[in-house]
Amino acid sequence: MAKRDYYEVLGVQKNATQEEIKKAYRKLAVANHPDRNPGDKAAEERFKEATEAYEVLGDEEKRKNYDQFGFAGVEGQTGGYSRAYTDFSDLFSGGFGSIFENLFNGGFSHGGFSGSGGFGGFGSSGARESSGQSIRVNTEVELSQIAEDFQKEVTYNHEVVCEACGGTGSKDKSNARKTCPTCGGRGQVQQGQSFFSFIRTCPTCGGQGTIIENPCPKCGGSGTTRKKQIIKVKIPAGIESGMDIIIPKMGNAGPNKAAPGDLYLRVLVKRDKYFVRDGANLYLQIPISITQAALGLDIYVETLTGKKVKVGVPEGISSGKVVRIKGQGLPRYKSSAVGDLYIKFRVETPKKLSAEARRLMKALSEEMGEDENPRPETLADE
Repeated sequence: MAKRDYYEVLGVQKNATQEEIKKAYRKLAVANHPDRNPGDKAAEERFKEATEAYEVLGDEEKRKNYDQFGFAGVEGQTGGYSRAYTDFSDLFSGGFGSIFENLFNGGFSHGGFSGSGGFGGFGSSGARESSGQSIRVNTEVELSQIAEDFQKEVTYNHEVVCEACGGTGSKDKSNARKTCPTCGGRGQVQQGQSFFSFIRTCPTCGGQGTIIENPCPKCGGSGTTRKKQIIKVKIPAGIESGMDIIIPKMGNAGPNKAAPGDLYLRVLVKRDKYFVRDGANLYLQIPISITQAALGLDIYVETLTGKKVKVGVPEGISSGKVVRIKGQGLPRYKSSAVGDLYIKFRVETPKKLSAEARRLMKALSEEMGEDENPRPETLADE
């Protein structure tokens, strides 16, 4: 899955101060937190993405490594959203402002602030179950393809339940587990000292509170293995480039047979050689000669779908004139309406003339009484 640049995710410049980074993350976290947007998968993904970005850019050392080496410089140093401070449900009732001021400007809440290893929250103590990660995959489509609904074959890799252990992570499928020595079965560990401290997911057991005694040799105890997946997805007509199509439960499988995450298929519409898109409207430029512009003519224009429509070029048309063809644009996304096609005519002046062509052009100029010394005209009404 391709990641966006962390600075882009938070909407800050690369020379942003720590305070600017903190404020940018706070704004995104408040707006997209799952407790504030129940059932909104897109908001959940934005929260995950922003949290992972802040975990790197909010740490001077990680940020330095990221600036120098990119994602490779912080690989394995960030838990992404799984290490975020996500369970704010009990705090939102008191208002967002003061909570986040305490959270980001004054350290963390007195007595510790609990953090979750995944969306869905956690208890005050003890192990928890986490669902699998949602993943994003990009797919490119031609502009002509989105003139109607179509099926697109998508290939990607994701985590699936290990066939050897059935997802238990245990070698003998008994799922025999023992108490995690790091967290003592709580699933969380406390970090920090004295007045300011916070609780995070245990790095050893991943918040489960227990670890497997005899890990499965195929999956190493994770309960999941990597698999190449090929699926067919319906791409709706008129979809905008950058939109996501959510395919439920086709993301990564969760640990210990937990529910899998979702697949976010990001559709990227490629630029067309001739047509330019503006929403549901299409724009096309067609060159015509001086004589065609002067005399006018009927031409047949091939639309995005390959259909040919008759277009009348009016006599005496000037270069840059636009003609509108109703209903020959793209379908509007999730609507029965259709956009229009706008054709811009560009009158081409011949660069080389034969002796006969020059004679005829000169005769035409004389016949039309053209001034050999053209005078300027006002641009006030342009």
